[in-house]
Amino acid sequence: MSTIYFSHGKESGPNGRKIQSLVAVGKQNGFKTVSIDYMALDNPDDRVEHLLKTITADKPQGDIILVGSSMGGYVSMAGSAQVKPAGMFLMAPALYLEGYEVQDFHPSCPVEIVHGWNDDIIPFEHSLRFAEKQKCTLHLVDDDHRLSGSLEYLAVLFEAFLKRLG
Repeated sequence: MSTIYFSHGKESGPNGRKIQSLVAVGKQNGFKTVSIDYMALDNPDDRVEHLLKTITADKPQGDIILVGSSMGGYVSMAGSAQVKPAGMFLMAPALYLEGYEVQDFHPSCPVEIVHGWNDDIIPFEHSLRFAEKQKCTLHLVDDDHRLSGSLEYLAVLFEAFLKRLG
Protein backbone atom coordinates (compact mmCIF):
# COMPACT_ATOMS: atom_id res chain seq x y z
CA MET A 1 0.00 0.00 0.00
CA SER A 2 1.34 3.44 -0.93
CA THR A 3 1.70 6.04 1.82
CA ILE A 4 1.02 9.76 1.71
CA TYR A 5 3.05 11.90 4.13
CA PHE A 6 1.51 15.28 4.93
CA SER A 7 3.67 18.20 6.11
CA HIS A 8 1.83 21.22 7.52
CA GLY A 9 2.92 24.84 7.48
CA LYS A 10 4.70 26.90 10.11
CA GLU A 11 1.60 28.35 11.75
CA SER A 12 -0.69 25.33 11.44
CA GLY A 13 -0.69 21.75 12.64
CA PRO A 14 -1.21 18.17 11.50
CA ASN A 15 -4.96 18.37 12.02
CA GLY A 16 -5.71 21.57 10.11
CA ARG A 17 -8.75 21.72 7.82
CA LYS A 18 -6.73 21.72 4.60
CA ILE A 19 -4.58 18.74 5.55
CA GLN A 20 -7.52 16.80 6.98
CA SER A 21 -9.52 17.39 3.81
CA LEU A 22 -6.71 15.87 1.75
CA VAL A 23 -6.17 13.03 4.25
CA ALA A 24 -9.82 12.07 3.65
CA VAL A 25 -9.23 12.05 -0.12
CA GLY A 26 -6.16 9.87 0.32
CA LYS A 27 -7.98 7.37 2.52
CA GLN A 28 -10.98 7.25 0.14
CA ASN A 29 -8.57 6.32 -2.63
CA GLY A 30 -6.93 3.48 -0.71
CA PHE A 31 -3.78 5.16 0.55
CA LYS A 32 -2.24 4.96 4.00
CA THR A 33 -1.91 8.51 5.35
CA VAL A 34 0.50 9.98 7.88
CA SER A 35 0.11 13.58 9.02
CA ILE A 36 3.37 14.55 10.71
CA ASP A 37 3.40 16.94 13.68
CA TYR A 38 6.12 19.60 13.30
CA MET A 39 4.66 22.08 15.81
CA ALA A 40 7.67 21.85 18.17
CA LEU A 41 10.12 22.60 15.34
CA ASP A 42 10.47 26.16 14.02
CA ASN A 43 13.47 25.58 11.77
CA PRO A 44 12.47 24.31 8.31
CA ASP A 45 15.58 22.16 7.94
CA ASP A 46 14.94 20.51 11.33
CA ARG A 47 11.51 19.67 9.92
CA VAL A 48 13.14 18.06 6.86
CA GLU A 49 15.17 15.83 9.22
CA HIS A 50 11.99 14.97 11.13
CA LEU A 51 10.24 13.99 7.88
CA LEU A 52 13.13 11.73 6.87
CA LYS A 53 13.31 10.10 10.32
CA THR A 54 9.53 9.54 10.31
CA ILE A 55 9.60 7.85 6.92
CA THR A 56 12.62 5.71 7.87
CA ALA A 57 10.95 4.59 11.11
CA ASP A 58 7.64 3.94 9.34
CA LYS A 59 9.24 1.61 6.75
CA PRO A 60 6.50 2.25 4.19
CA GLN A 61 5.51 -0.43 1.71
CA GLY A 62 4.84 0.76 -1.82
CA ASP A 63 5.20 4.25 -3.19
CA ILE A 64 5.65 7.39 -1.11
CA ILE A 65 3.75 10.57 -1.95
CA LEU A 66 4.67 13.84 -0.26
CA VAL A 67 2.12 16.57 0.36
CA GLY A 68 3.12 19.89 1.86
CA SER A 69 1.62 23.25 2.65
CA SER A 70 3.72 26.42 2.95
CA MET A 71 6.82 25.50 5.01
CA GLY A 72 5.65 21.90 4.64
CA GLY A 73 5.98 22.36 0.88
CA TYR A 74 9.63 23.24 1.39
CA VAL A 75 10.04 20.29 3.77
CA SER A 76 8.57 17.92 1.17
CA MET A 77 10.66 19.33 -1.65
CA ALA A 78 13.92 19.37 0.34
CA GLY A 79 13.33 15.85 1.65
CA SER A 80 12.42 14.47 -1.77
CA ALA A 81 16.04 14.14 -2.85
CA GLN A 82 16.55 11.40 -0.25
CA VAL A 83 13.07 9.86 -0.21
CA LYS A 84 12.49 9.61 -3.99
CA PRO A 85 8.68 9.96 -3.84
CA ALA A 86 6.35 8.88 -6.63
CA GLY A 87 4.88 12.39 -6.60
CA MET A 88 4.52 15.65 -4.67
CA PHE A 89 1.43 17.84 -4.21
CA LEU A 90 2.36 21.25 -2.81
CA MET A 91 0.21 24.15 -1.64
CA ALA A 92 1.75 27.63 -1.51
CA PRO A 93 5.18 26.06 -0.98
CA ALA A 94 7.85 28.08 0.79
CA LEU A 95 10.41 27.84 -2.00
CA TYR A 96 13.34 30.21 -2.55
CA LEU A 97 13.08 31.86 0.85
CA GLU A 98 16.03 33.46 2.60
CA GLY A 99 17.32 31.38 5.51
CA TYR A 100 16.17 28.06 4.06
CA GLU A 101 19.10 25.74 3.39
CA VAL A 102 17.98 24.24 0.08
CA GLN A 103 17.53 26.76 -2.74
CA ASP A 104 17.95 24.57 -5.82
CA PHE A 105 15.36 21.85 -6.37
CA HIS A 106 15.53 18.94 -8.80
CA PRO A 107 12.68 16.54 -8.07
CA SER A 108 12.65 13.25 -9.94
CA CYS A 109 8.88 12.81 -9.77
CA PRO A 110 5.70 14.59 -10.89
CA VAL A 111 5.03 17.77 -8.92
CA GLU A 112 1.75 19.65 -8.80
CA ILE A 113 1.46 23.05 -7.11
CA VAL A 114 -1.54 25.14 -6.04
CA HIS A 115 -0.87 28.74 -5.07
CA GLY A 116 -3.11 31.72 -4.39
CA TRP A 117 -2.87 34.87 -6.50
CA ASN A 118 -3.45 36.87 -3.30
CA ASP A 119 -0.82 35.16 -1.12
CA ASP A 120 0.78 37.83 1.07
CA ILE A 121 3.14 35.37 2.83
CA ILE A 122 4.86 33.59 -0.06
CA PRO A 123 4.61 35.31 -3.42
CA PHE A 124 3.04 33.15 -6.13
CA GLU A 125 6.00 34.10 -8.32
CA HIS A 126 8.13 31.65 -6.31
CA SER A 127 5.89 28.78 -7.41
CA LEU A 128 5.80 30.16 -10.94
CA ARG A 129 9.62 30.24 -11.01
CA PHE A 130 9.81 26.61 -9.91
CA ALA A 131 7.04 25.44 -12.25
CA GLU A 132 8.60 27.17 -15.23
CA LYS A 133 12.02 25.69 -14.50
CA GLN A 134 10.73 22.15 -13.85
CA LYS A 135 7.79 22.22 -16.31
CA CYS A 136 5.39 21.01 -13.61
CA THR A 137 1.69 21.68 -13.20
CA LEU A 138 0.82 24.94 -11.44
CA HIS A 139 -2.70 26.03 -10.48
CA LEU A 140 -3.06 29.71 -9.57
CA VAL A 141 -6.32 30.32 -7.73
CA ASP A 142 -8.20 33.37 -6.49
CA ASP A 143 -7.28 32.83 -2.86
CA ASP A 144 -4.74 33.80 -0.21
CA HIS A 145 -1.94 31.89 1.52
CA ARG A 146 -4.20 29.60 3.53
CA LEU A 147 -6.20 28.54 0.45
CA SER A 148 -9.21 28.17 2.77
CA GLY A 149 -11.58 29.36 0.05
CA SER A 150 -10.34 26.61 -2.25
CA LEU A 151 -10.71 23.49 -0.08
CA GLU A 152 -13.16 21.74 -2.41
CA TYR A 153 -11.05 22.54 -5.45
CA LEU A 154 -7.90 21.30 -3.65
CA ALA A 155 -9.65 17.99 -2.94
CA VAL A 156 -10.63 17.61 -6.61
CA LEU A 157 -7.11 18.44 -7.79
CA PHE A 158 -5.54 16.11 -5.25
CA GLU A 159 -7.76 13.18 -6.18
CA ALA A 160 -6.98 13.70 -9.88
CA PHE A 161 -3.26 13.91 -9.01
CA LEU A 162 -3.41 10.60 -7.10
CA LYS A 163 -5.22 8.91 -10.00
CA ARG A 164 -2.61 10.14 -12.49
CA LEU A 165 0.13 8.63 -10.34
CA GLY A 166 -1.64 5.30 -10.77
